Amino acid sequence: MTGKKPFSKPRYPLASCSLRHLQPEDASILARALVSLDPWRTLEYQAEGLNRYLSEPDPFLCRFVITVRGSIAGVVCVRHPWLKGSLLELIAILPPYQRSGLGREVMKWLEQQSQGTYRNIWILVSGFNRGARGFYRHLGYQEIVPLTDLVKPGYDEFLLRKTLPGKDNK
Repeated sequence: MTGKKPFSKPRYPLASCSLRHLQPEDASILARALVSLDPWRTLEYQAEGLNRYLSEPDPFLCRFVITVRGSIAGVVCVRHPWLKGSLLELIAILPPYQRSGLGREVMKWLEQQSQGTYRNIWILVSGFNRGARGFYRHLGYQEIVPLTDLVKPGYDEFLLRKTLPGKDNK
């Protein structure tokens, strides 16, 4: 155990981007952007609901804006602790920044933050989102179980898990 609480800093400078705590004014901007992107578009999420998710107090949900040179490039939300680990609840890279390595960099940060606490990292991904499923598989995540009709009838979500090296802390 490193003695530090994961996801507790207000800012994290990474190699090609920075993460900073999400502010109320960021929530509506991001919510409007997310509803036009998959999986949220296909699952018919509304901006109002995403705005609430991004802005309502939740002591176990860590929300960060991903920025590149001061511009909003995406968002990442992590629930910690969750099932002896961390749950990546949401990650989105906005279209102008996609396929630039930001997602991979944020996932590496997630794993580094989780290191020294519990060993598990969990993700829920839409079955139709083949790109995301391949991305996570390439990073070493394994599909554990399909969850039918979880978010919307007729759609499966998959629970993924990656086990980090080390011991679980009690």
